[in-house]
Amino acid sequence: MENRAKHLVFLGCVLLCAAALAIAVASPPSAAEGPQDGQSAPAAAASSAGAPNFPVASGARLAGDDKQTRFILDLDRKIEFRAFPLADPYRVVVDIPQVNFQLAAGTGSAARGLVKAFRYGLVMPGGSRIVFDMTGPVKVANSYVLDAANGQPPRLVLDFEQVDRTSFVQSLAPESRPELKPAISEGNTASIPAVTTAALPPVATTDPRPLIVIDPGHGGIDNGTQSGDQTEKNLVLGFGLALRDRIEKSGKYRVVMTRSDDTFIPLNDRVKIARSQSAALFVSIHADALPRREGDAQGATIYTVSDKASDAEAERLAETENKADAIAGVNLTDEPTEVADILIDLAQRETKTFSNRFARLLMDEMKTTVRMHKHPLKSAGFRVLKAPDVPSVLVEIGYVSNKGDLEHLVSENWRNKAVGSMVQAIDTFFAKRLATAGPAK
Repeated sequence: MENRAKHLVFLGCVLLCAAALAIAVASPPSAAEGPQDGQSAPAAAASSAGAPNFPVASGARLAGDDKQTRFILDLDRKIEFRAFPLADPYRVVVDIPQVNFQLAAGTGSAARGLVKAFRYGLVMPGGSRIVFDMTGPVKVANSYVLDAANGQPPRLVLDFEQVDRTSFVQSLAPESRPELKPAISEGNTASIPAVTTAALPPVATTDPRPLIVIDPGHGGIDNGTQSGDQTEKNLVLGFGLALRDRIEKSGKYRVVMTRSDDTFIPLNDRVKIARSQSAALFVSIHADALPRREGDAQGATIYTVSDKASDAEAERLAETENKADAIAGVNLTDEPTEVADILIDLAQRETKTFSNRFARLLMDEMKTTVRMHKHPLKSAGFRVLKAPDVPSVLVEIGYVSNKGDLEHLVSENWRNKAVGSMVQAIDTFFAKRLATAGPAK
């Protein structure tokens, strides 16, 4: 516990320091010098949605062809930014201060010129990110912020230009060059300050109640699956908050959320939160989707960790979820030894036993109130389930790609029933655990 406390103090220092960092300016001399309004925010800032003090992005568009492509972002004020390329796959990342994105649904999903697609969102309190998926090697030929003029708002402008592989590699930072550092998952990615809820203070040891960590998947720049204007990150956050409120109302447990707003949390930080808080149970909430060519599926599914996936669908889902960090440009190459061990070792036998026991209890309770998948219990190598000392499950509460499931996912009545069955499973789990394994953590 003493070592954990020291580790958390260190994380707290990182939190304070990272929040104070200003994002470097990557614009030509014509851009305004010095700090701009809204360029930074305290680490405790709320999500960008509905925060009037943050810069507002009201429009985004692409123009050009497969030789030169321009990106334009309309803003309500000038901001600072930093743009840099990534290798394997080819991407360009733009780091900016926290921005309230008020862009039309579907923005970034259509290809144009050198850009296959782009995504955007919060990556930490005080910082947002735009990630462009490129068709091949490119360079940022020009980048700047324009003042408002002639009835046009301030604009962030980036010009992408096609280059050969050699020129592209030479433009990368030394630590990101493929020939110097092997690719991890989808490729080398850029690091971001570790400003997340992983820096939560340790829980009070005088409170004997079991602590449950609820982990709404995705968030911020990572939307997860999507159907129309409904995104997985928002659906599972609403479900997670409802589950938290119901658990806390019982008074039997303490609850910690890995995220309680639209913030991106790296996968390993989600595991760290559970371990550093000495959690007695970790429940990750997601909502799956199948590509149209793969047919239809429906119902809730409960996953536990395994080094071998129970079926092809479980393997596909785990592979997709494990790429969340790469999607947001998080560096996966320099993890602490403790975390690296988690990623390659099997969970301890006792912990796996408790995880499987809770999964079965959860299935028994949920099937009485909500529709379950035809194979409701599965296993795969999900990174967020690999804490060796915290029983963990990942619950796919439904398929956003299925019309019936989506209707349930947006229904408050359905959510209340599902949450109620999960709380009942939690009660049964801890009652049996206390009876057979002694006091919970």
